[in-house]
Amino acid sequence: MPEQRNTRGRKKDVLNLDTLGLEMGTKPPQALDVEEAVLGAMLIEPSVVDDTVEDLTPSCFYDERHRMIFEAILKLANEHAPVDILTVAQKLRQLGNLEAAGGPVALAELSRKIGAAAHVEFHVKVLKQKHIQRELITASYDILKSSYDDSVNVEDLIDTAQAKVFAAIQDNVKKDVEEIGSVITKAMSDIERLQGQKGYTGVPSGLTTLDRITLGWQPSDLIILAARPSVGKTAFVLNIARNAAVDYNFPVAIFSLEMPSIQLVKRMMVTETGMPADKIKGGVRLESYEWKELETRLAHLAKAPLYIDDTAQLPVMEFRSKVKRLVKQKGVRLVIVDYLQLMQGPAELRSMREQEVAAISRTLKATAKELNVPIIALSQLSRQAVQRGTTSNGRPQLNDLRESGSIEQDADMVLFIHRADYQGLSENPEDKGKTTLIIAKHRNGEIGDVDLYFRAERVRFEDPSEAASEFQGGIVESAMNGMDMISSDDFGSNNDF
Repeated sequence: MPEQRNTRGRKKDVLNLDTLGLEMGTKPPQALDVEEAVLGAMLIEPSVVDDTVEDLTPSCFYDERHRMIFEAILKLANEHAPVDILTVAQKLRQLGNLEAAGGPVALAELSRKIGAAAHVEFHVKVLKQKHIQRELITASYDILKSSYDDSVNVEDLIDTAQAKVFAAIQDNVKKDVEEIGSVITKAMSDIERLQGQKGYTGVPSGLTTLDRITLGWQPSDLIILAARPSVGKTAFVLNIARNAAVDYNFPVAIFSLEMPSIQLVKRMMVTETGMPADKIKGGVRLESYEWKELETRLAHLAKAPLYIDDTAQLPVMEFRSKVKRLVKQKGVRLVIVDYLQLMQGPAELRSMREQEVAAISRTLKATAKELNVPIIALSQLSRQAVQRGTTSNGRPQLNDLRESGSIEQDADMVLFIHRADYQGLSENPEDKGKTTLIIAKHRNGEIGDVDLYFRAERVRFEDPSEAASEFQGGIVESAMNGMDMISSDDFGSNNDF
């Protein structure tokens, strides 16, 4: 019975296409003679059945009779039963479709219309192309009808339109399995290529200790960066983006769903110039010499290949389209999403939050893999980590990821930012600014803790060694400035000490 309902559903789609074809004055894309050749080959050449049923679906056949015959063949193949005229006729009879498909006579006719079996692969490709054309026509027609409906929300319309077009082209991107020998050859070539490179194999973070573990953010990886609100997620990824784009000239795209682009840039200006945040934000007036100093210090940042999109409630399919365009046109090598829970998943899942977040997570991973770029997605943590308090020093765990366990499953890396002083878990003044970057999951490497230091006045995360060096430099500079203000006479003779 389910098969019959499925068949009736497809029949409706075909009728819609026929009606639309009459309106357009042309027939929907089809190749009936090729359909006959493929079915004929399957009826008399058992060797082509397995490859054909793997590449085709019933909807690839335009003629409903052909579709019924293919469904019968598909069932026989799944049951590991032989496929020939007699067995297919028997299966059609069991399904109640034998007469509708033309009876045994139609099967006999198909077996005589076969071309060379060697050409079946080409014929299959033709059927898939015609199927994609029909799917695109159906999707376009549905989009057109919805566009005329004033009751449809425009954002939902855009999301649905992208999802329909994306679904229509998926059949054309199937990837074949590979023999291990060919994969080893690729791996050897990649290893050979990397021999000539010094340092990182991915996009550097600019944090020495972290890069030593990761060798940079690796292509096709989905990296989840999670922390409680206001701990420094955005500051961390802005530092990462700045280091990659300014210091290493890697094009970076930032999708900010929470903060407008001008606020993000002002935070980066504070980090880049070292000027007080109040002056950058406009709370304190800049002196005339500071304007020139500002322009000078921002020169490198202004020329960096950084691209910012601050679309609020960005649908995940729109995000995917934008990333593809940025990778193709701008050569983007790193993508940052701030943050995952603010994205919109498929419209049909909006009322089921956990499934919606799971769909967003899967799409982010699929996009990273397809475009071969790392994607860093920020994520909120649940309150469980804070509620655990001193029993675990408030350290976040994988099960603290908010709203969906699939985030953990899809991610290649999961990083947590842990600041005991900020979260009220330590009152020791020496702990101020000390930060632990917890690598809780690392599919292709080691896990562990990375010690960092957060300089709040510059909104900047640093390696402890770098922070200590700057601190010592500041002391020396202050001392030298003080010496300039004191004459040698003020010290008296050596006997005074």
